[in-house]
Amino acid sequence: MDRNNIFRYPTALTIAGSDSGGGAGIQADLKTFSALGVFGISVITAITAQNTQTVYGIQAVTPDLLKKQIDAVFLDFTIDAVKIGMLHNKEAIHIVAESIKIFAPAYTILDPVMISTSGKKLLEDNAIHVLIDELFPNVALVTPNVDEAAYLSGINIKDEKDMEKAARCLQEMGCRSVLIKGGHLAGITTKDILIMPDLAPIHLEVQTVHTNNTHGTGCTLSSAIVAYLALGNNLQESVRMAKIYITNALAEGADVCVGNGHGATNHFFSPVPLQKIKLHG
Repeated sequence: MDRNNIFRYPTALTIAGSDSGGGAGIQADLKTFSALGVFGISVITAITAQNTQTVYGIQAVTPDLLKKQIDAVFLDFTIDAVKIGMLHNKEAIHIVAESIKIFAPAYTILDPVMISTSGKKLLEDNAIHVLIDELFPNVALVTPNVDEAAYLSGINIKDEKDMEKAARCLQEMGCRSVLIKGGHLAGITTKDILIMPDLAPIHLEVQTVHTNNTHGTGCTLSSAIVAYLALGNNLQESVRMAKIYITNALAEGADVCVGNGHGATNHFFSPVPLQKIKLHG
């Protein structure tokens, strides 16, 4: 076979926890990758027993198996972009951080998953400083929601000015770029803010979608950014397109009953066929 005349799929890796309810975590990430025409592969950091109403339990994957999963995918696939979600404990953070240094993917996005939509703590307290020290300086973008950004920065976030202050604070803590998601702030519009090196703050504003189906929105947004990066877009373009994608996914699933709590978004409102790129191109 002439490898100069064959193709491969743009490939994105998600390193995150499994959501048995299907709306967040690994499940949301792989749905998003597929919906946007990207081949998705996964490393599971923890197994959760959860539904749309609550998290019943969490079991972290052993450090040895976590490392073997990461090695297995990086040693076989060409990975265009990586999304890191729920890590749960400091042992997982150590392994993931070291692996990112070793394999050096072109783009790594960190979604610092700390608390579930139902209020369950997903990151152990003694792991937070490890997340900051070991991952913040080694990823291209960190994507906290308002609550996570407030906790990490120590800034009480009430408006866009506070969001920018918190984002600058996170940069000082080692982040290169920061996207703070403003969906938890009340208002007729939803405002996110993107802070990148040497650029003025970028404000992303859309009409608020009123729905109870908000489970996994942060996972979906960060994985959409990763998918667009895998397709060859730059970081700023990827964030803008991902914002449009999650807004549409929320709107298209707004009136659907998915469980009895916070349901999932409609990831497949307009699916894109799996893309192909030249193997050596």
